[in-house]
Amino acid sequence: MIALKKIATGALLAGATALFFSNSALAGIPIEHWTQPSGAQVYLAQSPGIPMLDVQIDFDAGGRRDPLDKAGLASVTADMTSAGVLARGTDPALDENALSDAWADLGAGFDGSAGNDRMSFSLRSLTYPDLLGRAVQLAARQLGEPAFPDDVWQRNRQRLDASLKEALTRPGTVAGRAFAAAVYGIHPYGYETTQASLARISVADMKTLYASLIVPCRAKVSLVGAVTRAQADALVTTLLSRLPATTSCAPLPTIPEVQPLAKAQDIRIPFDAAQAQVLIGQPGFKRDDPDYFALTVGNYILGGGGFVSRLSSEVRQKRALSYSVYSYFAPGLHAGAFMVGLQTRPDQAGEAVQVARSVVAKFVADGPTEAELKAAKDNLIGGFALRIDSNRKLLGNIANIAWNKLPLDYLDTWTQQVQKVTVADIKAAFARKLQPERMVTVVVGETK
Repeated sequence: MIALKKIATGALLAGATALFFSNSALAGIPIEHWTQPSGAQVYLAQSPGIPMLDVQIDFDAGGRRDPLDKAGLASVTADMTSAGVLARGTDPALDENALSDAWADLGAGFDGSAGNDRMSFSLRSLTYPDLLGRAVQLAARQLGEPAFPDDVWQRNRQRLDASLKEALTRPGTVAGRAFAAAVYGIHPYGYETTQASLARISVADMKTLYASLIVPCRAKVSLVGAVTRAQADALVTTLLSRLPATTSCAPLPTIPEVQPLAKAQDIRIPFDAAQAQVLIGQPGFKRDDPDYFALTVGNYILGGGGFVSRLSSEVRQKRALSYSVYSYFAPGLHAGAFMVGLQTRPDQAGEAVQVARSVVAKFVADGPTEAELKAAKDNLIGGFALRIDSNRKLLGNIANIAWNKLPLDYLDTWTQQVQKVTVADIKAAFARKLQPERMVTVVVGETK
């Protein structure tokens, strides 16, 4: 009977993902926001239709706070929170296997990860009374009392060493690292985890980072699911209850901004591979930039719209230089990269680079046509519902609102913001943000 319950629970968790918003795009998405006495900020979208809850807890503890000589610290620290929890009071210690079994018994899950800007923790559980309370208590233990066992770290470090060695045998990894170093320079966004940086990281470093940055007053907690505001408030209080209490939450040290490129760089790296890897780009913009929608719509036309994009038309369809070519912006708390990427035959790399650069330069100079703009708007607006058609997708969007301090009605007005964009807006925004004559070009595996 227990096994059957676990199977049913897992099936509901998996299947419910797509059930959240059958009419969400039309009905609007009310988001409630408040600040707890601890300083934690809470964002809630109630979804009473299915007995499920998704939670994301974000802290300003991502890779941008890593020391240069210990690149990767945030990522491995987040990963190590699943390696066991400490004993406290009547709660016994749990090693990584016991912790994994405990989550399996609940049919729930709790994970940690870190990106450039934030360290994030995600909880997913059914809201049945006999399950949710226990899941929240276990998540509070894992969040507040990670054991950071050294033997597990040494094992994980060896595994990561092996993964790094293997990754560097792939031209895509080599290209990506060279591109990041050239675009970001000394900014933390350009830090790369290496075997040397991993060797310098100790569990003491993880504990120090965790104690200083993972505290309630720095938490932004997003919730989507079948809970009321009162239940959500109590739940968040419990989730954060085992973190160290702080009497003040002083601002963290300021991270310098990504610097614009002073001149173009052309980096060619020999590599024996069937396909040459090409990356072209520069620093882009911050997520809170007022040009966000003009750049989003414009990039869909340039290279974000798949086979209907300008780059795809010129590079793939007209010249058959690559099966796939794309462009994107990666905005964050700092200016993330603008990138054009493609793979091509090594003997065609030079021509592919020339065509891609020409397409970008012409788009920055002239902007899109009215026909291209209309097609982009139709596709973006028509596909908006797919961005929020599950609890998990909606949670990601709400966490994005919380993290970037966007208006609470951001999702309700998204299609209106897209519809307002004009050709002139796109041309002006791209002219402000992109300098084709100063971009980085990385080619790995070219043959003459």
